[in-house]
Amino acid sequence: MPNQLAAAASPYLLQHKDNPVDWWEWTPDAFDEARRSNRPILLSIGYAACHWCHVMAHESFEDAATAAVMNELFVNIKVDREERPEVDQIYMAALQQLGVQGGWPMTMFLDPEGAPFWGGTYFPKEPRYGQPAFTEVLKTMAGAYASGDPRITQNRAALLERLRQKARPAGQVVIGTNELDDIAGRILGIMDTEHGGLQGSPKFPNTPFLELLWRGWERTGRTRLRDAALHALDGMSEGGIYDHIGGGYSRYSVDDRWLVPHFEKMLYDNAQILDLLGLAYAETGAELFRARAIETVGWLQREMMTEGGAFAASLDADSEGHEGRYYVWTLKQVLDALGAQDAEFFARHYDIAPFGNWEGVSIPNRLKEMERSGADEIRLAMLRDKLLAVREKRVPPGRDDKVLADWNGLMIAALVGVAPRIGRPEWVKLAAGAFRFIAESMVKDGRLGHSWRAGRLVFPGLSADYAAMIGAALALAEATGERAYLDQAIAWQAMLETHHATEAGGYYLTADDAEGLILRPEATADDAVTSPQALIARNLVRLAILTGDDAYRARADRLFDALLPRAAPHLYSHAGLLNALDTRLRAREVVVIGAGAEADVLADAARRMPLVDVSVQRVSDSSALPTDHPARAKATSLTSGGNVGNGAPAAFVCAGGSCSLPVTEVNRLEELLRGG
Repeated sequence: MPNQLAAAASPYLLQHKDNPVDWWEWTPDAFDEARRSNRPILLSIGYAACHWCHVMAHESFEDAATAAVMNELFVNIKVDREERPEVDQIYMAALQQLGVQGGWPMTMFLDPEGAPFWGGTYFPKEPRYGQPAFTEVLKTMAGAYASGDPRITQNRAALLERLRQKARPAGQVVIGTNELDDIAGRILGIMDTEHGGLQGSPKFPNTPFLELLWRGWERTGRTRLRDAALHALDGMSEGGIYDHIGGGYSRYSVDDRWLVPHFEKMLYDNAQILDLLGLAYAETGAELFRARAIETVGWLQREMMTEGGAFAASLDADSEGHEGRYYVWTLKQVLDALGAQDAEFFARHYDIAPFGNWEGVSIPNRLKEMERSGADEIRLAMLRDKLLAVREKRVPPGRDDKVLADWNGLMIAALVGVAPRIGRPEWVKLAAGAFRFIAESMVKDGRLGHSWRAGRLVFPGLSADYAAMIGAALALAEATGERAYLDQAIAWQAMLETHHATEAGGYYLTADDAEGLILRPEATADDAVTSPQALIARNLVRLAILTGDDAYRARADRLFDALLPRAAPHLYSHAGLLNALDTRLRAREVVVIGAGAEADVLADAARRMPLVDVSVQRVSDSSALPTDHPARAKATSLTSGGNVGNGAPAAFVCAGGSCSLPVTEVNRLEELLRGG
């Protein structure tokens, strides 16, 4: 019979509904059962696209004998880390305090009040690689708890104290542009000069680091910083981590040259990479970056769109029980699909080898440098389409089709940002459709939820949801000029302040009326996604610019005062917060005043620039600006009718409370934005 997970909405939990384990969801009832039966809790955290989660499930959770031990000794709780990231964050921090490198599946042992006393990640069914068998771990932990082993009490107390200490603010610290430049230089020193990205393996995209390098180039003009970011994007865009047949990036590569991916595809990775592809193309004009952006959005529309217009969370690494089976090729398969002549041509360009380039099969990649003419690229594109049609007949990997507000917000903002740089204005409408679904289906009493699937909403939302969706609203407000988006951003920021603000100046991940946890996490460091605190700080600066209300900027300063002392000893893990600080120090605004095609040209030129933190406001008349906006005063003083040049459109570049003289030519506008 199915266990209690049969009633869950999460695709990950539903994967475990037929396990012989008596799984519970993370609910008060589960903790009540642990207290009633005086059993410890086994907490297992994973996600639908996680390969090693599947391995442990097949080995242990589907095994009747192992399940019997789990059911006798523990109350077993299964959590989808994407649906309940606040739970994941607390216990991942505890695991790391135990000296264990984090990862999934995460296996934690808790007392009936939720306090952790030991944990690990994947445990094999049988002892191997120096790890004990899972059942032995279970019996040892349950025995220690039942006997009142003092080490349990000591571990529990020490872990809780360390977690609470991490949440406490430290003293004042000053970080400015000099410190930002220094950390950019240090990150440059650990970049892989041969393959791009950070040195070593596994290789993750690590987009906050790449953005930090890009910002360092903007500040200093050091082209080595920009080039290191471009080199990483080039490597991952030509390597096997990129799906050359269907588009989209996998989560990471297991090797140091981007060849062998961990084949799961996550919405958040593709959102963050897409944003950088737009900057890279705008700066270099390299067709590689434009092509990868277009192909990735093609994948998004083909495989990740939900019925409501929002985007699904992820695609699994496995199909038919094997990692990567959907994505890899043999030379014979390519021959059968394309014929001898085209197959030879394709195999040469995409490294399809007779004996494979990975475990006897081939992962398509373009890591080997080859001359390719325009005609070659057209031919290869046609052949990729043929292979895609063949691949779509295979058993596809599982899709986690829940809609996450935070990940969708990242993708919406990325689509809006990249659209003008790539020349795809229709992507703004695609983004608006996803935004509409979340604003209509994932909001209750004006407050955001976190996850939606099959009509069920996980509520209330997290600060990460507000951070990403406010950023999406602001991006759409600038791109469309529609006031409703800005009003929505203002309303959500107010909800964030009401339900998530900390006394010190930051933001809790969970709401003040959310289900109780052993503590309220604040999420200051970057995870696979930029920290929500960093996103909120950037939003506050943009709200100050777009509304003219300097209280938002003051609120951002309070956030930095609260969080920078905690980030200072661990700056590498707080790259997102450092990027947000750069936003606070250098954010610029382009105000385009006027109507018609000439104003469109100026606004579009500003949006296409390969620069972060340039807000673009388009108004038909200077009277539409806040009364104290410096561009309004300057425009009015230069004309008799309230517009520059008696109605001729002009742009003003504004920063730090002052604006440039009016600019009417695109070249001059670009010079000003680049600091000329």
